[in-house]
Amino acid sequence: MYLAGSKARQDEGDSAVHPTVGRRAAGVGSTAVALGTVSLLTDLSSEMVTAVLPLYLVVGLGMSPLQFGFLDGLYNGVTAFVRLLGGHVADRWSRHKLVAGIGYGLSAVCKPFLLLAGANTTALSATLAVDRIGKGIRTAPRDALISLSVDDAHQGRAFGVHRAMDTAGALAGPLAAFLLLWLVADAFDAVFMVSFCVATLGVLVLIAFVPGRSSMPIGSVRPTLRQTVGILAEPRYRRLLIAATLLGMVTIGDGFLYLGLQDRMKLDTVFFPLLPLGSAAVYLVFAVPFGRLADRIGRRLPFLLGNLALLGAYSTMLLPIDGPLLLVLTLGMLGLFYAATDGVLMALAGPGIPRDRRAGGLALLQTGQAVGRLLAAVLFGAAWTLWGLGAAFSAASVALLAVVIVAAVLIRPDRGADEGVVPSSDAGSRA
Repeated sequence: MYLAGSKARQDEGDSAVHPTVGRRAAGVGSTAVALGTVSLLTDLSSEMVTAVLPLYLVVGLGMSPLQFGFLDGLYNGVTAFVRLLGGHVADRWSRHKLVAGIGYGLSAVCKPFLLLAGANTTALSATLAVDRIGKGIRTAPRDALISLSVDDAHQGRAFGVHRAMDTAGALAGPLAAFLLLWLVADAFDAVFMVSFCVATLGVLVLIAFVPGRSSMPIGSVRPTLRQTVGILAEPRYRRLLIAATLLGMVTIGDGFLYLGLQDRMKLDTVFFPLLPLGSAAVYLVFAVPFGRLADRIGRRLPFLLGNLALLGAYSTMLLPIDGPLLLVLTLGMLGLFYAATDGVLMALAGPGIPRDRRAGGLALLQTGQAVGRLLAAVLFGAAWTLWGLGAAFSAASVALLAVVIVAAVLIRPDRGADEGVVPSSDAGSRA
């Protein structure tokens, strides 16, 4: 059975959609910029916490790498269980801003509870879970708003601009955390409270400046969960999902790289929050160029090269080098990885997903990544605890190289089709 939101119906309804969301701009568009501002503030808040969290848990509270791996996996992987729900509900209600706003609000209110949790692992786990549930709920509706606001040819550029603004917040967050810890010794309470205030400001910007009316054509049928999951029937989308999930399973949390650098370089703990600045700066510089390059030459190649950059970061940790060179190479490769993969993957998948299921389709993809990264964090934490740092990074490097080769085969472009784009008239059109 064909959905009412098929290609023919979509073309008829395009003129009836919300003007700033449904009418696809030829450039970046105001929606992407407004959401970029929200993400800038939210990421500033989140990265203040992320920058000090490994130090707070491992050094401050005395957790083992295995315990940290569990919490880091929870922090990054619990989103897997709510991403699809958030994306589907946003499509079903056609209220992408509302669902995204709920997610941003949850992440904001949980920040003070990090203090109240103290050293209680259960309370910390619950607080981190709520924060990541908020992220899981908001990510797909936000990316759908961006994808729906521009034409297909400029998807990479729009996501690149958004990710660059997002990364500007990621760049400022660790710096703010460092300044607070420098001014007040072990001022984790100040970091968490300032983070809460900045996140709240981000929610207010979302309410004031991001369009919030219906973003679907008037009269279109709202998709059921079965119809959303039905996108998996499209072979090219399914291959992309498998590739993203496998790559997630060999993508360890950034915190492990930072802890590895701190261990190798014997950095003073006060400088630990500055480590994410290096990767964030590289991400900020290259996010838009990689997005524009992906629009020009196809999105598959930059995505695969980005994962090879992550392999470079892992491998650098195994080289007999030290000092500034180790720092620059590791953080530089990590930043290039994010610049070439984060927004590019959404641009790779987005145009091929029907408009009425755009958030749900992107959520499925993000869910696969999140599940994979949850497993990766736990496994790497166990490997570090049992085998040591060097052996853990060796195993991660070998696994990543093998998966990149598999991913290159899975997301190969079909003959006569644009790279990585699933035909929107066919993708999931049959329930």
